[in-house]
Amino acid sequence: MIKNLLFDLGGVIMDIRRENAVKALEKIGMKDANDFLGEYSQKGPFLQLEEGTITPEEFRNEIRRYIDNEVSDADIDAAFCEFLIGIPRHRLEELRELKKQYNIFMLSNTNPIMWHSRIAEEFRQEGLEMNDYFDGIVTSFEAKSIKPDKKIFETAITKCNIKPEETIFLDDSQKNLDSASKLGFGTILVAPGNEFFDLIKKYNN
Repeated sequence: MIKNLLFDLGGVIMDIRRENAVKALEKIGMKDANDFLGEYSQKGPFLQLEEGTITPEEFRNEIRRYIDNEVSDADIDAAFCEFLIGIPRHRLEELRELKKQYNIFMLSNTNPIMWHSRIAEEFRQEGLEMNDYFDGIVTSFEAKSIKPDKKIFETAITKCNIKPEETIFLDDSQKNLDSASKLGFGTILVAPGNEFFDLIKKYNN
């Protein structure tokens, strides 16, 4: 019996577009942005920030090494956050509906710069906070591990006090779903153009 839904954030709840961040970073003078930012995974300081192995301050200073001109912290943060398009309000409504039936959790590869600014803001559209939508949240930068590493799923199991066999994990990356499946999670691939609410209905029918 499924009791829990474990959601990825980017590409499932929040719309993202890496090309926007690449262009914005290039605009402030970073020539190699495209090499560092991937659709499902990052490299270099972007990866280190997501893994929680460097602080936002260390990240910004590292980014400046790839930029010849002077840039402020705010310039770097704003360019980086262009990765995020936003959360359509109906998805927040759908999460609240699902919460009537399931325990709702989030497991996200993300970073503190986006997390404490644009992501937090997007969840306030209905006058609520992020924690109002979820019974538990695990982020890569706090867990010091990123999907598809087994460790972050084990962290979610422990922190959220869930059993994989009672949980569906929803993600837009098949590699992440495969890793979760090995631990016993049910999985749903949220491919581009699909809505998680519709896929959950199909899963149950």
